Amino acid sequence: MTDLSDCFRPGEAWLDDRGVAINAHGPGLLFHEGTYYWFGEHKIEGRAGNSAHVGVHVYSSQDLYSWKDEGIALAVSDDPAHDLVRGCIIERPKVVYNRSTRRFVMWFHHEPKDRGYNGSRSGVAVADTPTGPFRYLGNFRPNAGVWPENTTTEQRRELNAEEQARLAALELPGGPLPYYPKQILFRRDFAGGQMARDMTVFVDDDSTAYHLYSSEANGTLHISQLSDDYERPAGKYVRVFPGGFHEAPALMKWRGRYFLFSSGCTGWAPNAGRLSVADSIWGPWEELGNPCLGPGSLITNTFGAQSAFVLPVAGRNDAFIFIADRWRPENAIDGRYVWLPIQFMNDVPVIAWQDRWSLDFFDQQTFRTKL
Repeated sequence: MTDLSDCFRPGEAWLDDRGVAINAHGPGLLFHEGTYYWFGEHKIEGRAGNSAHVGVHVYSSQDLYSWKDEGIALAVSDDPAHDLVRGCIIERPKVVYNRSTRRFVMWFHHEPKDRGYNGSRSGVAVADTPTGPFRYLGNFRPNAGVWPENTTTEQRRELNAEEQARLAALELPGGPLPYYPKQILFRRDFAGGQMARDMTVFVDDDSTAYHLYSSEANGTLHISQLSDDYERPAGKYVRVFPGGFHEAPALMKWRGRYFLFSSGCTGWAPNAGRLSVADSIWGPWEELGNPCLGPGSLITNTFGAQSAFVLPVAGRNDAFIFIADRWRPENAIDGRYVWLPIQFMNDVPVIAWQDRWSLDFFDQQTFRTKL
């Protein structure tokens, strides 16, 4: 294992202050009062580690290289009646700070134990300090009883008998399908709430927060505004790329434009990264293609990883880090982290492989190249 005390070495094992590999997968990072906090899924060995047996781990750092183990921010329960019972699924935890309530709010994808991915729910927890312990508030499907902003009056209706029969006959495994029903699933889920799987949370410059998640059996992204306290949906959302099958959303804002990194839906296997852009978070969104640069063997699978988060580096202009996971489902605890500097070419963020790099990279003018 490698001591990454003065640089980033993507894909290599990364040790914390105790000399133990950092265990925080599907991560989200928070910068608060001069300290970075890294939240992620705590994994155990083997395939069992693909579900939650410990909870959400948190680490802290002042320099992004060296990380202190701060323990478990949100723990699973041994109570079989609890939503977060050991063996449930807790994925992609993201924590944001609400300046008005002075509370830290954690969102995550939640699935009940032994139910696969059929629940497709969002979990929320809160804490008074960034390291927790976080208090679980509950889980739900977002936006029950709310129609998407970008749908027509004709689309805002109950399913008829023919549509219900068609849907009942379909198998929807969560990956691309030529017969995917683009305009049916969100209508089916209107009353009970929309499916929510891979997700992130983004706080805009005006302190408005948004929940982005894969919905409609992974076929469509939703962008949903959160309440002022960040603890529930505000009742306003849009559908993005119906039938496009995007997951692993990671959002950044640069010079007034929104850039969304995502991946295709191929289970644990990596695939080509995807980049989209919009002038408003509500869209319209335009797909730009693969943001990765380099040989085909690297960029066709996003350097063997999948997007998780984009971190703005505090105190540095135009400095963002693309954060991704190398999943190892056969031995979940051995998953690795890929951190790479985002560069800009023709006013678009791109990513190139670096065997080793440091924050000094952002002192170079070349990472803002215009071809």
